[in-house]
Amino acid sequence: MILTRMSRRLPLMLGLSALAFAPLGSVAQAAPATAAAAAAPAPLSSLVSAVDIPYQEFRLPNGLRVIVHTDRKAPIVAVSVWYHVGSRFEPAGKTGFAHLFEHLMFYGSENADGPFFGRLEDIGATDWNGTTWFDRTNYFETVPTGALDRALFLESDRMGHLLGAVTQTKLDAQRGVVQNEKRMGENEPYGLVEYAQLAGMLPEGHPYRHSTIGSMADLNAASLADVQSWFKTHYGPNNATLVLAGDIDVPTAKAKVEKWFGNIASGPAPQDVDATVPTLDKDVEKVMHDNVAATRLYRNWIVPGVNSPDLQQLDLALSVFGGLGSSRLDNILVRDEKVAVAVKASIQPFEKLSMVEITVDVKPGQDPVAVGKRLDALLADYLAKGPSADEVLRAATQQLSGTIGGLEKVGGFSGKAVTLAEGAVYSDDPGKYKKDLALYAAATPASVSAAARKWLGRPVFRLTVSPGERSAQDNALAGNAPSGSATMHPAHFRDPNGPAPKAGTPPPPTKVAEPPIEPVKDLVFPPVERAKLSNGMSVVFSRRATVPVVKVSVAFDAGNAADNRQKLGTAALTTALLDEGTTSRNSVQISEEQERLGAGISAANSMDATNVGLYALKPNLDASLGLLADIIRNPAFDPKEVERLRSQMLTRIASEKTQPMAIAQRMLPPMLYGQAHPYGIPFTGSGTESGVKAVTRADLVAFHDTWMRPDNATIFATGDTTLAELLPLLEKRFGDWKAPAVAKGAKLFRMDRMMRPARIVLIDKPQSPQSMILAGQLTNKSGTDNPVTLITANEVLGGSTTSRLTMDLREAKGWAYGAGTGMPGVKETIPLLVYAPVQTDKTGESIIAARQDIKDFLTSKGTTQAERDQTINGQILSLPGSFETSSDLLSAMMRNNLLGRPDDYYATLPATYRAITAALMDQAARAAINPDRLIWVVVGDAKLVKPQLDAVGLPVEMGTLAD
Repeated sequence: MILTRMSRRLPLMLGLSALAFAPLGSVAQAAPATAAAAAAPAPLSSLVSAVDIPYQEFRLPNGLRVIVHTDRKAPIVAVSVWYHVGSRFEPAGKTGFAHLFEHLMFYGSENADGPFFGRLEDIGATDWNGTTWFDRTNYFETVPTGALDRALFLESDRMGHLLGAVTQTKLDAQRGVVQNEKRMGENEPYGLVEYAQLAGMLPEGHPYRHSTIGSMADLNAASLADVQSWFKTHYGPNNATLVLAGDIDVPTAKAKVEKWFGNIASGPAPQDVDATVPTLDKDVEKVMHDNVAATRLYRNWIVPGVNSPDLQQLDLALSVFGGLGSSRLDNILVRDEKVAVAVKASIQPFEKLSMVEITVDVKPGQDPVAVGKRLDALLADYLAKGPSADEVLRAATQQLSGTIGGLEKVGGFSGKAVTLAEGAVYSDDPGKYKKDLALYAAATPASVSAAARKWLGRPVFRLTVSPGERSAQDNALAGNAPSGSATMHPAHFRDPNGPAPKAGTPPPPTKVAEPPIEPVKDLVFPPVERAKLSNGMSVVFSRRATVPVVKVSVAFDAGNAADNRQKLGTAALTTALLDEGTTSRNSVQISEEQERLGAGISAANSMDATNVGLYALKPNLDASLGLLADIIRNPAFDPKEVERLRSQMLTRIASEKTQPMAIAQRMLPPMLYGQAHPYGIPFTGSGTESGVKAVTRADLVAFHDTWMRPDNATIFATGDTTLAELLPLLEKRFGDWKAPAVAKGAKLFRMDRMMRPARIVLIDKPQSPQSMILAGQLTNKSGTDNPVTLITANEVLGGSTTSRLTMDLREAKGWAYGAGTGMPGVKETIPLLVYAPVQTDKTGESIIAARQDIKDFLTSKGTTQAERDQTINGQILSLPGSFETSSDLLSAMMRNNLLGRPDDYYATLPATYRAITAALMDQAARAAINPDRLIWVVVGDAKLVKPQLDAVGLPVEMGTLAD
């Protein structure tokens, strides 16, 4: 479970999504300048009024607070349960326990034993997870309306009837999983920074001083008695808030909640753990070393929590200083002086306090000490003079625009249920979001300056992380080993030198019948309309009017597969430079115009397509489209910007060579596809160091003229408009665009005849607390084959949370936080990828186990009827929740177009799924997958890992990432 949507500890396996569809490129940052907007943007007052989440609430006699919001746009309901307890409530010696307990909540209750997430998949749940942070633990899922009773039964059973199902075996297994989650986060560059920040800014004994993930020693010491005590103390209904948002009304909610939660007894009266907002006595300086590509400078302060009226002012101050595309830091350090490659300024809000963070990634070759002094001087000047009115307006507009877009979802990490719950739990006010937005809208340069001077003028924590080996002292900050110890110790159920813990007697199990799922209608996919502009450009549109937002994506048949083979990185540099200046706007004007309009423009390459996307507020759509069209049609490729972005891209490549997953993604593709195939390139999409160094401005212009042209493009749009309204606006901006004289690009997909024998390629990453395993082979299917049966079979093998690989390596053995298989949705030959970040001492055994799991699945232990039924039912039931937002809809239309599928493809999927049998799933998997052809890449500490790999039974060779 991820700790929070704001946390730095994201599941590492998410990086695999980049193989088929690259993450949306962030809008390039720009420096301040004066630029008149093309049209008067919507006033802030109108944006504030556009944000509304009507709700009603009631309480059960046992204290459970229930908040209900009705949204009938789709037959789904978001269920969000927030317990007002997090790592802040952990006593000394119990760090990490709130998060460990969150894991245990997913492994069965007295009337619903077994993995909770398997039961969620059974009912087609989407957007489900559990997260722990300093102040709260939450559990959430979005389910079809017909499955709401089942979801409420599951949530109520683990609230009221958990302890009888918690066993020592489950505790030991989840202890191992959490420890591997901890190792996974620490294995990333800058992975020890959070520990240093908390220790450096907060005094001993402060409830926020320890990381939510905890220390290894405390996790090892957690006992069944601790589990029972934590549950009884903190998990009563009177310490919980339940939010239901979606296809639900208050009378229905009352009846269902009373039925499932009404018989749960209240717990002890909740006891708050207060926390001060400390100020350092003087500036604190700390230097750390890590396996990083660039020195990173940090400036941190502890500031007030979410209920302080200063928080919104501080947020705006930081946006202006280092958060906006036109921020002060980006202007001076990145653009003008070119001593940094990236900057950031932000605030992480918590209940009792918040944490301000300013970071500067120093350009390689520059003096970090000098850059640090320059940073401090810029901050002093900013605090003295404050922001301009235009800067405050742009920052507030971006904040309000982002809030509007986030409320399109009923659940998930940032939807309406979360917004209401957060206000209720932290502020006793579900509608607090409205007060916050009003503060943003009313902010002035004076109010922003006053808050910034008040809180950022205090002593600062300065941290520098430079390239080098981690020290024993820095490793000790993470609670992994005593200072001076060179190695980590193995996990124990309990401290071998301490007394055995005594578990209390669990309550007698209860018997509550699991409710059936009511009928769930098949997905009704919104109508898709098509049109053409006068120059022949195709337009594909579908209406989704939940929020006053329109999303547009201009997709080109290009992508990383179209990259210049002699100069890999040309495609990435081209897209990165699009919003860095046009023939009529400089990069500053582009950034500032976006901010005034509350718009967002991003360009990115997936493997098969280059997409330039627009997020626009409906009132500002015309002006936003004008900006989008200028960026696409008229990039300047200014030589100064080319060199600046080239430096940033080279630093990005160097950074990728320090990240375990990125290292594997760079290494594996040429071994799978060969050097000549368009997919035989780094899956990260950044190109190679030699390629990026060799790219000229002429190469960028040539790529744009060859690939990014009207006869190679399709315009996709969704949102709060109609095709009749949108088409004239698109015609105005794109209708007169003519293709250049040069020939349109074409990709040649061919495979060489080189043998690709199975082997293990080991890449040495000293001091790694974990090994990253990424294996692959090419299947016999292409994306255009629409291999639904094979992809469904992969769900059983490694694609779901209840898959064979996940249940073995994570749940049964506890060697990995996450493990599984993926089949990226590329247009041509699809690879099967196997991934597993595992603890170092289990690297060899993990490969052996994974190979055996795959062989068993393809031979003697094929798909069972139960696995087939769970997978098929889950796929069908999850469809309504999969297309809740305009972004979901836009992506679906784009995938259909890419893979040559009809517009009603998703509406036909339920019938396709129902026709798939277990035998057909096995047949598809056996025809496409051969475990004896898998090529394995392992990134880890060679001196510890190599002896294990030699025992696997495959040839082992050392690999390097020279380029």
